[in-house]
Amino acid sequence: MGKHDKTLWRILSGRAEANLSFEDLRGLVLSMKFEERIRGDRYIFSHDSVLEILNLQPQQGDAKPYRIKQVRNMILKYKLGMPYDDTL
Repeated sequence: MGKHDKTLWRILSGRAEANLSFEDLRGLVLSMKFEERIRGDRYIFSHDSVLEILNLQPQQGDAKPYRIKQVRNMILKYKLGMPYDDTL
């Protein structure tokens, strides 16, 4: 299991809100084929098959908990990066 897979499982299980590094979250989003734009400290992600835009900012090197929840909801809504079986 790769690093992005572990990060995905942490987010989907709900165990990631307390302490997930911003770089781990950013790497996961990029691995799901999002395009990235950077404006100051804001990282803006868009995807062809996703209607919403992700706007992430680091907070002392960590991802903000409410943004982790936003990413989880987007993964579930659009079935991004989901495992190959439907046992979730």
